[in-house]
Amino acid sequence: VVTWNVGTAMPPNDVTSLLHLNTGETNDADMIAIGLQEVNSKINKRLKDALFTDQWSELFMDVLSPFHFILVSTVRMQGVILLVFAKYYHLPFLQDIQTDCTRTGLGGYWGNKGGVSVRLSIFGHMVCFLNCHLPAHLEKAEQRKEDFATILHMQQFDGRVASGILDHDLVFWFGDLNFRIESLDIRFVKYAIDSNILSQLWEKDQLNIAKSTWPVLSGFQEGPLNFPPTFKFDVGTNKYDSSAKKRKPAWTDRILWTIKSPSLGLGILSVSQLCYCSHMEYTVSDHKPVAAIFAVQFASKTDKPPVEIYVADEWSRPEQAVVRYKMAAGFHRSSWDWIGLYRVGFRHPKDYVSYVWARSDDGERCLEKQLCAQVMFSEEALPKGKGEYILGYYSNTSSSIAGVTEPFQV
Repeated sequence: VVTWNVGTAMPPNDVTSLLHLNTGETNDADMIAIGLQEVNSKINKRLKDALFTDQWSELFMDVLSPFHFILVSTVRMQGVILLVFAKYYHLPFLQDIQTDCTRTGLGGYWGNKGGVSVRLSIFGHMVCFLNCHLPAHLEKAEQRKEDFATILHMQQFDGRVASGILDHDLVFWFGDLNFRIESLDIRFVKYAIDSNILSQLWEKDQLNIAKSTWPVLSGFQEGPLNFPPTFKFDVGTNKYDSSAKKRKPAWTDRILWTIKSPSLGLGILSVSQLCYCSHMEYTVSDHKPVAAIFAVQFASKTDKPPVEIYVADEWSRPEQAVVRYKMAAGFHRSSWDWIGLYRVGFRHPKDYVSYVWARSDDGERCLEKQLCAQVMFSEEALPKGKGEYILGYYSNTSSSIAGVTEPFQV
């Protein structure tokens, strides 16, 4: 999970260290959630893809797709953006994807502050990612609490399980939460940072204080703040604010989580935080990005995808472009479902080379052992060059990919 207030800056050239790619030990992340705040909303002139109107989303898709991460869902409210990525082979097990956003700026009329969320079922467990940008300034702690409570109250999802944020089995709450350090003067705060006695600042951190006094925060956990405050820096440097305003450093950028207390009979979900750190190497903004890595252990997991797709190891002639697929019992198909042919390294579900509609005429009478349906790609729909491809069954009902194949040759 990453949070970064990018301060309307253009993206840097390289974000691999922020995403902990190429590090070896954590290279096997299965999902990545990125929460951004203060993204410049100017329309980008040279966008390759009209679906995404900001350079940050483009950058993260470009960097992550070679590592087989696909954009599962994204939601944007003015400068607040949330992107959720997963390895392509997990896509069939990520279902019931919904997004929501709540404006709290200017009394609810302006989206510069507020919260955006993506919720989804991961291997049968309900998980919600919530990226917030709360009001600034030291004296607004009470307002931050009220805005957070408003966001929790306003966000509602369809479906019987987990209609509110806190109904989810697991919630990650992160963003520029804007909590400050109370009652210590700036000289002492800087001295404590320079001397690495951060624990002296923890007890005056407004969020730490609030966790023990605000009922709305009970149950939220956070790892130790073993990194220096992430705000406010002179842009382009690792020096704290040297302007006339001399703003006091603070841990404004945070990542917390909460687990719903298990009802009887359900296995326990366990979450352990493997890393919680800031990234001082990024200087484009007056905030440093913060990242956390979690190992989540589910008590059980669904391991059969909603749709199984069968395809030959290679298509060397047009007549081999046959796709057979079988739907699980209870799968809700729609006549708008389709099967996409994707180049390995695709960026998001609409990033197909070509597609065919998933016919549903012969599915009704399908017996358990039989393959339900078969479709064929026409010769015109096939890519011209050689390459490695993947097939994905896109479910219109769940707005997600319900089945994928292993890579094969065309």
